Amino acid sequence: MHYPIGLLFDLLASSSALPWNIIVHFKSFPEKDLLHCPSKDAIEAHFMSCVKEADALKHKSQVINEMQKKDHKQLWMGLQNDRFDQFWAINRKLMEYPAEENGFRYIPFRIYQTTTERPFIQKLFRPVAADGQLQTLGDLLREVCPSVMAPEDGERKNQVMIHGIEPMLETPLQWLSEHLSYPDNFLHISIIPQPTD
Repeated sequence: MHYPIGLLFDLLASSSALPWNIIVHFKSFPEKDLLHCPSKDAIEAHFMSCVKEADALKHKSQVINEMQKKDHKQLWMGLQNDRFDQFWAINRKLMEYPAEENGFRYIPFRIYQTTTERPFIQKLFRPVAADGQLQTLGDLLREVCPSVMAPEDGERKNQVMIHGIEPMLETPLQWLSEHLSYPDNFLHISIIPQPTD
């Protein structure tokens, strides 16, 4: 419940054929594996908390704090009711940055791996290096989880997925954050074993 559905697909079923078959059980809720959702308000609070966390990383919370309560509500209602224009009218502000800054302060990202017990990796990572060069997805992976990168012999053991696609490692992280972030404004990156078929 607390992970976006596209992320769950990337982690658990990306090699299966579409449509993804989902089985819903109405008894014996797996309390050990999933957070129980007490109400719709809890989902809204979780979503807004993630948006605020992402804005703290990108803009020191300046953008979200300048918004009014009605803007927060419009953001949530646009997402809940599948109204992109309503959602984007507010979310667009959260994705902008001053031209002189060349990007966000930090990239809000989470890296998920199916081969570890750790729920996800999240660290501070700037989109622009000290020398002024744009940081790439490959730069992020080399710094945050170097074991994922292909060894010198070139044989890749992992696949990096975002929204069901495998972006090139040379893709600038700022661009990925602007164009492939989930509605919570985080870049959810899945690392799965390379398919053998």
